[in-house]
Amino acid sequence: MTSALRVVAIGGGHGTAVTLSATRTYAEMVTAVVSVADDGGSSGRLRDLLGVPALGDLRKCLVALAAEDSVLARLMSQRYREGELAGHALGNLFLAGLIEATGDLVRAVDEASRLLEIKGRVLPATTGPVTLRSIVGERMAIGQVAVGQEEDNQIVSTLPSDPEIPLAVLEAIDAADQIIIGPGSLYTSVLAAAATPGIVAALQKSKAQRVFVCNLLPEQPESGGYSVADHQQALERHAIPIDITICDMSTGLRKGEVVGRVEECDLKGENGKVHDPKKLAGVLQGLFFDNKREGVVRDGSSWN
Repeated sequence: MTSALRVVAIGGGHGTAVTLSATRTYAEMVTAVVSVADDGGSSGRLRDLLGVPALGDLRKCLVALAAEDSVLARLMSQRYREGELAGHALGNLFLAGLIEATGDLVRAVDEASRLLEIKGRVLPATTGPVTLRSIVGERMAIGQVAVGQEEDNQIVSTLPSDPEIPLAVLEAIDAADQIIIGPGSLYTSVLAAAATPGIVAALQKSKAQRVFVCNLLPEQPESGGYSVADHQQALERHAIPIDITICDMSTGLRKGEVVGRVEECDLKGENGKVHDPKKLAGVLQGLFFDNKREGVVRDGSSWN
């Protein structure tokens, strides 16, 4: 571990939770920047009922940074199975209560972090609820669930189009030594968090090492048939700069006509569908310290 290494992970859901499980093993300060655009499941129901941002991905990232033996973290993931609360995760209700008690989303998540004694910080990508939308051919898909069901997403954005970004998010990106984007659902998790104008601008100015972790396999239907190059092109369409792409080709993923620095690595877990946090940690840590030993200094440019 080194006190010099500050890592920011951007995305949402299970993919970013895996990244956090990896980075917490080698970085002193880890910050998760998490999408709050979900409108399905428990998160969607609470959005409609209480007017709060989507809370499910925030909950998953909080649990990923909590101690493995944390009873409270296990309770956060517990779901009700019967009655009016059926389908709700206890952690989502807990966060909703903290928002009401504090009157502020960032303060609520910080309070949950304190109670969970997490290692690092979890931040929402925007200060309030946003609705995801996607250009699909000549029409628009509205809502994260709807976007995730499309096969030809091109550009995703949010309503409002330029949402307020928590100052702490911009400060974390500015101070980061390494920024990790992905893995996860490309349009509905990764780009839902990274493609907001304020975050894109911060990424473009950042002097950190910016790493894209490609999915092990395309996700049906929203990135069905995608190669590594297709994932890169999606980021490029959203003006998101990347210095290094890492991927595991052993799962059958096609490489395509990639650009920039691409590292092929063994990243898959036992089931071949999810990244292994230990393997991912080794690769990410190695990339940073290899560059540091070689004295690599960026001038702000990238393949984007």
